[in-house]
Amino acid sequence: MQSHRHPILTALLAAALFGITTPLAKALLGDVSPFMLAGLFYLGSGSGLAIALLLRRVAARRDSAAASHAPLRVAELPWLAGAIAAGGVAAPALLMLGLNTTPAATSTLLLNLEGVLTALIAWFCFRENFDAQIALGMVAIVAGGVLLSWPGERAGVAPGVLLVACACLCWAIDNNLTRKVSSNDAMVVACTKGLVAGPVNIGIALGTGAHWPAWHVASGAMAVGFAGYGVSLVLFVVALRHLGTARTGAYFSVAPLFGVALSPLLWPERPAPTFWLALALMALGVWLHVRERHDHVHTHEPLEHTHAHRHDAHHQHEHDFAWDGTEPHTHPHRHTSITHSHAHYPDVHHRHAH
Repeated sequence: MQSHRHPILTALLAAALFGITTPLAKALLGDVSPFMLAGLFYLGSGSGLAIALLLRRVAARRDSAAASHAPLRVAELPWLAGAIAAGGVAAPALLMLGLNTTPAATSTLLLNLEGVLTALIAWFCFRENFDAQIALGMVAIVAGGVLLSWPGERAGVAPGVLLVACACLCWAIDNNLTRKVSSNDAMVVACTKGLVAGPVNIGIALGTGAHWPAWHVASGAMAVGFAGYGVSLVLFVVALRHLGTARTGAYFSVAPLFGVALSPLLWPERPAPTFWLALALMALGVWLHVRERHDHVHTHEPLEHTHAHRHDAHHQHEHDFAWDGTEPHTHPHRHTSITHSHAHYPDVHHRHAH
């Protein structure tokens, strides 16, 4: 799948930025309430991306060859609203509450469950294809998550673990709803999410008695949010467009490994032996996904949509406007029916039955 190398690297970079956010969040929780921290993360994400969008618009005015970006369609707004509610409001608040009582390394690795839950929803609700190798990889990741939450001599599963798991479920719902708008401008999608989720979480925090933190703490949290929730989400949406929901979620599952690497530097603690076994199982699961190859004869049904594209094998069309040959470019275009065979993922052009 040579053509998908860049989207895979994009997904892995998104995972790295998000993964290091979890231990940084735990370090900040001593100075900021959970809802306030979630709000600052998303406010930093939305405001930072808004500045980036403004700079991009200024640059586009100076460069007539710059690619344009189509606005979100009205029919797509409910999907985006659902994604914001699940992933922008509920998930980060649950995660911050869970981090209060869960070791940083364990919380970070437990976030692998997001990829599993994302895939299950994609497979059984949105009918995305999978095979035995992908399913086996998910089993390995689930087994790692079970080990992390095993109560041992305690009476039950730690409440913090359940909260982190619920956060993963909310983000999994978010990922599948975001799939519906992934062909749009990824920066606009991520910016909208941040500008809505940030003030909502901050409002909840202030309404429940929290106080605005010192400005150096607030600015630090917003900077972390811009990278870990803003830039990471932009990259995730781009990968989602090319790899499909379940596969992007699988590559994103490596995020905890980056967080685990950073945790000992910020929050010294000695993980239990089960932690290392869980790490091995989750690494095995990710490896099984990375080595997947999906290749068969398939038919593209006629499709009309708008997104940035190049004139590759799937984009052979004429233009009803003057075009100077610049690629990538964005405009409404129609795909005619075509049958061929090549390695592919369930991206925006390969959502077919098997």
